[in-house]
Amino acid sequence: MLVADFNYKLPPELIAQQPLAERAASRMLLLARESGRFTDHSFQELPDLLRAGDLLVFNNTQVFAARLLGRRSGAKAQPLSRRNPASREFLRGEVEVLLIEQLDVCTWQALVRPGRKIGAGERLWFGEQKELEAEVIGRGELGERTLRFVPVAGFFERVERIGHVPLPPYIARPDLPADRERYQTIFARERGSVAAPTAGLHFSPEIMQRLAERGVQTAEITLHIGLGTFQPIHAEQVERHKMHRERYVISSDAATKINAALKEKRRVVAVGTTTVRTLEHAAQRSKGAIQAGAGEADLFIYPGFQFQVVSAMLTNFHLPQSTLLMLVCAFAGREKVLAAYLHAVEERYRFFSYGDCMFIE
Repeated sequence: MLVADFNYKLPPELIAQQPLAERAASRMLLLARESGRFTDHSFQELPDLLRAGDLLVFNNTQVFAARLLGRRSGAKAQPLSRRNPASREFLRGEVEVLLIEQLDVCTWQALVRPGRKIGAGERLWFGEQKELEAEVIGRGELGERTLRFVPVAGFFERVERIGHVPLPPYIARPDLPADRERYQTIFARERGSVAAPTAGLHFSPEIMQRLAERGVQTAEITLHIGLGTFQPIHAEQVERHKMHRERYVISSDAATKINAALKEKRRVVAVGTTTVRTLEHAAQRSKGAIQAGAGEADLFIYPGFQFQVVSAMLTNFHLPQSTLLMLVCAFAGREKVLAAYLHAVEERYRFFSYGDCMFIE
C-alpha cells in the first residue's frame, strides 16, 4: 500500500490559523460509513445525532508549554525577548527545543532545531535568567535528542513560565496568550502532551450539558500525545512505517463503562484519533475486553485493520499522507474518506487543529 494513495490537494488558505470565537461554532461533516453519503452540519447538532446510551470517550491529556527557545553554551545572541516565536530563522547560537517525552525526573526526549548543529555534549540554557539548563546526552534514529536537565525546584512551573504553546508548524504565527486556553480541551486534566487532542477542542460546557440531557454517557482515558502522533511518514510503503510509543492510562471507571457498552452492544464513540488508538491498542493487548491500567501504545492503524471497540468517531481533518488520515481511512474506507475531504475542500471547511470536524458513524 503506497503512502501516495492517501494524498489530497488542500488550498493553504483553508488551514485554520486561529480558533473560532466560540468552541462549538465549528462546522461538522457527517459521513455514513456504509453508504459513503456525507452531509453538512454544525457541531452544535452533535447531541442530536448521538443516541441515548452511546458512550462518548474523551482523551483528557493536558498540553504543556513544551516549546522552549534558548541558546547554546558559550554563544552570544540577540536577547530572547526579541525573538519571534514563529520565526523559522535562527540567529547565531539560538536553539529551539520541543520536549516530547519525559524519560525520568531530569531526562527528556526532544526535537531540537537547528538539529544538525546540536551534538552530544552540547549544553543548552533557556530563559533570560538561565531558568533551565540541559546537556545533550544522546541522539535518536530520527534526529531526536536526549536532554538531561540540571535538577531544579519547580521544573514544570519554570517550563510553563518561559515556554511556548507547541502549536503545529502549519499555524504560521507566534503563539498567543489565548492559545494557552484554546489549544486545550475543557476536560484536560493530566499534563503530558505536546499536541492537543484536537477533536475535543469543539466541546463546550453547554454541549456537555446537552449530551447529558440526551442520555449520552461519557468516559475519559489518557494518552499523552508525542512523537508517535505527528511523526511524518518517510517510507513509500505504508506497511514500512513504525509508530513511536506513547504513554496511556485507562482508569477502572473508564474500563467498566467501555466494557459495559460493548457487552450491551451500545456504541462506543471515540473523540479523536488518539482515543481510537488507545482503545484499539488496549483491546488487542487484552484480546477484546478493556483492562484498566497503564501502558505504551504504538499501534499503527491503516486500511485492513479490524476494529474491536470503536463504532463511531469524531475527528478533525488531517494532513495528507499522515498516519491520522490513514486511521480514518481504515475506519470508513479510503475512497469514501477522500471523497468527503474533496467535498470539504469545495465547501471551504477549515482544516487541521483549529479547524472543523467530521463525525463518522
